[in-house]
Amino acid sequence: MGKDKLTFSGDTLQRLNDLSGQTAVVTGGSAGIGKATARLLAEAGANVVIANRRVETGQVVADALRDAGHSTLAMACDVGDETSVQQLFADTVRRFGTVDILVNNAGIMPKKPFTEVTASEWDHVQQVNLRGAFLCMREAARLMRINATGGRIVNVSSTSSMHPGVLGNAAYCASKGGVNMLTKSAAFDLAPDNINVNAVLPGGTETEGVEELRKGPTVFVGPNTEKQRYRFGRLAEPLEVAAAIFFLASPAANYITGQTLVVDGGFQVS
Repeated sequence: MGKDKLTFSGDTLQRLNDLSGQTAVVTGGSAGIGKATARLLAEAGANVVIANRRVETGQVVADALRDAGHSTLAMACDVGDETSVQQLFADTVRRFGTVDILVNNAGIMPKKPFTEVTASEWDHVQQVNLRGAFLCMREAARLMRINATGGRIVNVSSTSSMHPGVLGNAAYCASKGGVNMLTKSAAFDLAPDNINVNAVLPGGTETEGVEELRKGPTVFVGPNTEKQRYRFGRLAEPLEVAAAIFFLASPAANYITGQTLVVDGGFQVS
């Protein structure tokens, strides 16, 4: 059975952006894109769980949002560990009853020359970025499929899944390519359960990670970090990426699933 059709009413625009009463889990929500996304979801009325490997980093964001009058919690989670992920969702259900929205934002991007990457280093990137996305999606979908209105999953991938724009980044690029196909496959499987699954593919974004990359060895930079390669002449702000994630997590994206939305300021057409 499909999702209910959207119909016009006097408050249509408000309803398309209203997440009141819904519960969202944002992994990697303590900084950058994840932090901006958590704020938008909270401001739209959602209960927001900010999940990070180190709970204290997420607690800072959760406290600030709660001080602003929003319903937020910080929880510890290692997304690559199955038991930890299951605990995250079990604790979320105990607190809020279910999960309506999942934003898979947690990820790592270590840099190393291709011929020097060890098997264990490769496996660790896949464990966090790809296995972690799968585990969180699976646990969220098990809850969403019994919700009356289903749910929405948004994976944060990268334009690096399409264009290797930073040197020494093969493991990350491969993991995000996997996230893209995982998104499409899950969307195909989960649509009958009223679950939308989409991905946002940011280009270069002014996050703490990019700033650290600029400070590191120049051998690991590339076109993704060069502002002149973007048609707008700058990298994205985290809020600009978060706005695309919010759209796909909102009722406005009711009939969208299996899509990979590129948010790159024109990088792909330059």
